[in-house]
Amino acid sequence: MKIIVTGSTGLVGRALVRSLLSEGHAVTRLVRGESQTFSAPGTTAVRWDPEWGTVEADALEGHDGAVHLAGESVAEGRWTEEKKRRIFESRVKGTHLLAETLAALKEKPRVLVSASATGFYGDRGEEVLREESASGADFLAEVCREWEKAALPASRAGVRVVHMRIGIVLSGEGGALEKMLTPFKMGVGGRVGSGRQYMSWIALEDLVGAIRHALADEQLRGPVNAVAPRAVTNEEFTKTLGGVLGRPTFLPVPAFALRLAFGEMADVLLGGQRVEPARLKESGYQFKYPNLEGALRAALGKKG
Repeated sequence: MKIIVTGSTGLVGRALVRSLLSEGHAVTRLVRGESQTFSAPGTTAVRWDPEWGTVEADALEGHDGAVHLAGESVAEGRWTEEKKRRIFESRVKGTHLLAETLAALKEKPRVLVSASATGFYGDRGEEVLREESASGADFLAEVCREWEKAALPASRAGVRVVHMRIGIVLSGEGGALEKMLTPFKMGVGGRVGSGRQYMSWIALEDLVGAIRHALADEQLRGPVNAVAPRAVTNEEFTKTLGGVLGRPTFLPVPAFALRLAFGEMADVLLGGQRVEPARLKESGYQFKYPNLEGALRAALGKKG
């Protein structure tokens, strides 16, 4: 197949591009200027700039599918008003530009797999959340709602659109897990806040597998929860990670300290969602890492 990929310099994008190339697929990466520094032999780079609304559309004719992963990092830096604007606009503007561009092509792709996040649901305690569950009311929930709406031009033009609501991605190459490792390795890791909030996670290899499954399965459309089959509480995650690393986990991080350090973004760490991958399971996707300990050991190269 010929696949368009945005966000190819990120953790998920790099892994997806490697996976597609390894099986002989052709990859066209939509890149901004600074993204040219990422070397991906065997791919074609096409310029776009979501902020200015520009894209080399002619180069996107005749592709089979598109995967949209680009967006401002949520986890980097405090959520100032400027940061929140960038988070919102990078997702909504980029998705709308890509969707409109694909919709206007003479040879449209059959499918657009567009990233979203489990933040769609907001902080919901112990409620089990499936794709039909209502959206939350906080900032990230609003971002996710508008992010998904921005893909409407593509679906109206007959492109099958899948919104991957992605949980916490576990990888030894970067992302949330990498940020957690330093305090744990120093023996000062511990639960966050009460520890009762749920964490919906997925191994990077399974996320790439789920994206490729969504590209291929013509029955999948709309929201798809990209998380492992069993969410865990923050306390369980903490104990499991400590066990894999062979380090103690008795020093909790109080909520007030998180809010002092991270401001509004602390609510993401203190809240949580208990998300179930109902549609992935119904469609027959087989998880390689359904259990947390196995996923962590694989990500960190720790044998059981």
